[in-house]
Amino acid sequence: MRGKPAFKKEILPDPKFNNIIVAKFINHIMSHGKKTTAQKIVYGCFDILKEKVSSPTGGLAIGEKKDINILDVFNKALKNITPIIEVKGRRIGGANYQVPTEVKGNRKITLGLRWLITAARARKGRSMKEKLTMEILDALNNAGGAIKKKDDVYRMAQANRAFAHFARFGQKH
Repeated sequence: MRGKPAFKKEILPDPKFNNIIVAKFINHIMSHGKKTTAQKIVYGCFDILKEKVSSPTGGLAIGEKKDINILDVFNKALKNITPIIEVKGRRIGGANYQVPTEVKGNRKITLGLRWLITAARARKGRSMKEKLTMEILDALNNAGGAIKKKDDVYRMAQANRAFAHFARFGQKH
């Protein structure tokens, strides 16, 4: 018998954009309780991203000044990273199977943010702001480490789709 369900702490929106997903992003970046440092990294990343996306090489015509909503850019990149299905280990009859299951709700966002930050930290030789910016730009273009991780998880789920019938096997009706 399992214990009580985990208590979900309500996350307050971040102070600058008043957005809960950005607040979660800041919390994921934060290490050793240094939230202001994490905020500086994220907001600095968004400033650099705004510059790069609105620059002439970023896709807009020269001389065209367009006010870009950086949250739309971030959300589009995050949408490209979020997984659809994943594999979960399930023990049936003494054997362990990797059973593909659909990713639901907040877990999509959590996995996307985690993969984005892990891929950014794996890059070498720049500040965290610049690494995050490059990873978000790569995610916009469906490239980079986070997209590779998403594709790997999807490929593994496709390889194990023969075990999909085990997904509903141990659940109560």
